[in-house]
Amino acid sequence: MQYKQLGTTGLQVSQLCFGTMTFGAEASKKESHEMFSLAKEKGINFFDCANKYANGESERILGECIKDCRDEVIITTKAASRVNSDVNSIGLSRKHLMLELEKSLKRLNSEYIDIYYLHYFDPYTNMEDTMRFLDDAVKQGKILYTGVSNWSAWQIMKAIHISKTNFLQTIDCIQPMYSLVKRQAEVELFPLAIDQNLAVVPYSPIGSGLLTGKYSTKNNNESTRLNEKDYYNQRYMDENYHNIANKFCSLLKIMVLIVHN
Repeated sequence: MQYKQLGTTGLQVSQLCFGTMTFGAEASKKESHEMFSLAKEKGINFFDCANKYANGESERILGECIKDCRDEVIITTKAASRVNSDVNSIGLSRKHLMLELEKSLKRLNSEYIDIYYLHYFDPYTNMEDTMRFLDDAVKQGKILYTGVSNWSAWQIMKAIHISKTNFLQTIDCIQPMYSLVKRQAEVELFPLAIDQNLAVVPYSPIGSGLLTGKYSTKNNNESTRLNEKDYYNQRYMDENYHNIANKFCSLLKIMVLIVHN
C-alpha cells in the first residue's frame, strides 16, 4: 500500500480510503468487521463514514472495528444531512452540529474525529457561525482537521476567507464526487485545491460500480445501487456515462490480455 500526504495536515493516509456506507445497511455487522479487518490487513488506514449512514449504525460498527487500533487509523465522519423528523435536525447550525458531533463521538467510541466534514452546504446558516463551531471543536480536541463535501468552489473559498479573516480553523480537506464519468471537479475544485493547498479525497471513484462493467449487460436484475436507489440511477442515467464505462471496461480487458500474454 502506498501512502500520501493529506494536504498540509502532516497526516500520512493510505492511497485508498475505505468507505463504510454499507456497514449496517447492505453489509451485516459480521461482514462489516470482516471487510474492515481485510482492508486494514492490506495497509488501508483511512476510513470514511457519516452520521446519516444506516441511521448511525455505520458509525457504531466502525467504532467497534477501531476499538483496538484507534491510534493507527484515520477516521472521518460528516454532518449536515437530516437525521430525524425534528425541524432543526438538519443543516450547519451550531445547535445541530454540536448535537451530531457528540452523537458521532459516542457511536464511534472515540474521544476525537480525525477529519470532520460538513456534508452539504447550508444556505440558511451564517457561515461564520459554522466556522466558529468548527474552530471551537478543534480547540476542544474533539475534531483534529476539518473538511467539506459536496461544496462548490465559491462556497469553499468563502469559508476559507471567513476563517482566515477571523483567525479561525480553516478548511483542510475537500471531498468532491469524481470519476471518469463525473469530472466536474476538474473545472474549479481541483485548481482551487492546488491554490489553497487543500487535500482532495474524491468519493465514488468507480461511479457507484458503473466503471466496473457490471451494468453493461442488458436486463440486469441484480440487487445494486443503480437498480434499487433512484438517486443513484438519476445520477448515472445519462447514456453517455454508460458508453464511457463500456469503452473503459473494454480497454481494461485488452490491457489484462496484454499483461497475461
